[in-house]
Amino acid sequence: MTSPLVLLDLDGTLIDSIPGITASLAVAFRRCGMPVPTPAELRRFVGPPIGDSMRAYGVPEDRVAEVVREYREDFGATGMHDATVFDGVPGLLTDLRAAGCRLVVATSKPEVFAVPICAELGLTPLLDGVFGAPLDESGTKADVIARALAAEPVPPVAALMVGDREHDVHGARANGLDCVGVTWGYAAPGELADAGAVTAVDTTDELRRTVLDRLELPVVPRA
Repeated sequence: MTSPLVLLDLDGTLIDSIPGITASLAVAFRRCGMPVPTPAELRRFVGPPIGDSMRAYGVPEDRVAEVVREYREDFGATGMHDATVFDGVPGLLTDLRAAGCRLVVATSKPEVFAVPICAELGLTPLLDGVFGAPLDESGTKADVIARALAAEPVPPVAALMVGDREHDVHGARANGLDCVGVTWGYAAPGELADAGAVTAVDTTDELRRTVLDRLELPVVPRA
C-alpha cells in the first residue's frame, strides 16, 4: 500500500525566514539605487517567486533581473542563514512520519537554497525530499508540486498540500490536491479562504490532527 504524501511549503509554513529575506531585499534595493520598500511591503515579497514579487511591487521589468541578482548574492552569503524553525514543527513532522506519511518540501524558493537551509535547520532527517524552483525561478508553484508528485507518485486522495499563501492553494488545485492553510505564516487576512484552502489551522497541534483526519490515518500517541 502506498504511503500518503504530505507536501509542505517552506517559508512561512515550516520556517520563519522573514528576517533574512527582507534584509537581503533591502540590500538589493539599496545597491540598485532604488527606494527600499517599507517592512510591510517587504513582507509581501515572501512566498511567491521573487521576480513575481518584484513585478507586483512595481520594479520596472528592465530592472527586475538586476535587483534579483543582487538579492540572491546577499541572500546566499547572509540572508539564507537568518531563519528559524517555527515552534512545534519538528514534533509535527516526527508525528506525521510515525503515522505513516511521507513528507516532502515543495517550495517556490530555488532548490539550491532550500536544500541547504533544510539541512542547516535540522529538518532534512525529518523529510523524504526537498523540491524547489530552478535558480531562475521559472515556472510556478504548481510546477514544483507536479515535480514532487512525479517523484513520489500517489493518488490525489492520498496526498495533501500544506502552505501559508494563496499560491500554495492554487498550485495544489492545479495538481488535483486539497490544501490546508496555516495562519502563522505570511498570508494577508482572508487570503487562504479566498484562494480555496479546505481549512486554515492556527497551531501545529491542530495541523497534525487535520492532516491525519483528512488522510484517514490513526493518531499515533506521542512517546
